[in-house]
Amino acid sequence: MPSLSLLPLFSLISLFSLSSAYTTTLSLSPAAFAPPLSNPWQRLNHLATASATRAHHLKLPKTNISATKVPLFPRGYGGYSISLSFGTPPQTLSFVMDTGSSLVWFPCTQRYTCNSCNFVSVNPSNISTFIPRSSSSSRIVGCKNPKCRWVFPGVQCKECEGNPTACTEFCPPYIIQYGSGSTTGLLLSETLLFPEKPVNNFVVGCSIFSSRQPSGIAGFGRGPESLPAQMGLKRFSYCLVSHRFDDTPVSSDLVLVSGAAAGKGSATNYTPFRKNPSSSNPAYQDYYYVTLRKITVGGVNVKAPYKFLVPDSDGNGGTIVDSGTTFTFMENPVFELVAQQFEKQVGKNYSRATEVENQSGLRPCFNISGENSVILPQLSFHFKGGAEMVLPLADYFSFFDDSVICMTIVTNSAAEGEVGPGPAIILGNYQQQNFYLEYDLENERLGFQKQLCK
Repeated sequence: MPSLSLLPLFSLISLFSLSSAYTTTLSLSPAAFAPPLSNPWQRLNHLATASATRAHHLKLPKTNISATKVPLFPRGYGGYSISLSFGTPPQTLSFVMDTGSSLVWFPCTQRYTCNSCNFVSVNPSNISTFIPRSSSSSRIVGCKNPKCRWVFPGVQCKECEGNPTACTEFCPPYIIQYGSGSTTGLLLSETLLFPEKPVNNFVVGCSIFSSRQPSGIAGFGRGPESLPAQMGLKRFSYCLVSHRFDDTPVSSDLVLVSGAAAGKGSATNYTPFRKNPSSSNPAYQDYYYVTLRKITVGGVNVKAPYKFLVPDSDGNGGTIVDSGTTFTFMENPVFELVAQQFEKQVGKNYSRATEVENQSGLRPCFNISGENSVILPQLSFHFKGGAEMVLPLADYFSFFDDSVICMTIVTNSAAEGEVGPGPAIILGNYQQQNFYLEYDLENERLGFQKQLCK
């Protein structure tokens, strides 16, 4: 969640001049920001490190029927991006879709600066930005605007004396911390445009400065400032194409539904969302918690302790679904149980590739050179309500050079047996590949089924 900032308002405001039921489908594609890497192990290490860093942030955050479809593209840095159009006339920008946060923001003004943004295909001095002065519908959100409290619930506004119309106090500047970087700016009221209808007075962040965030972020979390909440969606769904299509024109659909349209069908498994923990950390209210009953490897229950599977009142433990995390994260005690079971079952036939483990940051890895076919134990997540997610092999093991395979789940260095702050398990997008995922907001449940995403 964003936190209050002491940045001088005038330093941000002076950067721009401002004039005082349906379904949408968008294209979803892997997001294209990855540092230059010389070999595949470095890329794995980058994704593993980014996933663990993102998990650390999520655990300890500092913040009538018609259809719309939006293309969703896979990107090399590990996320998925969509294009959205804001303003009058419209300005179209790319956003990373993120179910682990709620604010929607874009790089803003001609003076936008991004620190440490030397990514592949990104020129830090030529990042596409939104220009408020070119939009007749742009307005800075005022402090007394109720929507200011979506981001700053406890904000204190000055009382306007004399002529109320002369009161020009604005909503405070925000600072948002992500696992990979941060961003800061002011809240705007703008028009979000879709072919079916415009969404007027949409609150969006106009970021002036960011660190390691060359693209905007479209927050799909559970907060009132999120895109689903502001659009009044009853449901949204997506099917993530494989990361092997990273940085290509291949995409799938992100479907936004505001009416009571039917879901995917009887083949969809559903598990209820959990009530978010009443923690003092407001960021936990953004997350989509689900109840994971057990994890099996080759049909064997790894017997993860209950305290890791179900969050307590402070938000310690439990499982969330996050499109912004690449590799699934597990607290060390749970990870070790899963890794040990794979080592026990796979180690009978294949030796450990310890050198690759050191280079990639992933484990366990196994040597499979000379093998015509490889048989590995099935990894399954069993959720409340009987829903079982049986992962395709490519969702939890990566193959390299036809000689090595590595498990694509990451962990931390938490004390043995202890539950750290925040979610204990974060289901990342790598494990969501080629699954139809449905966030049924009206019925408070998550649906999923295997599907070849196109």
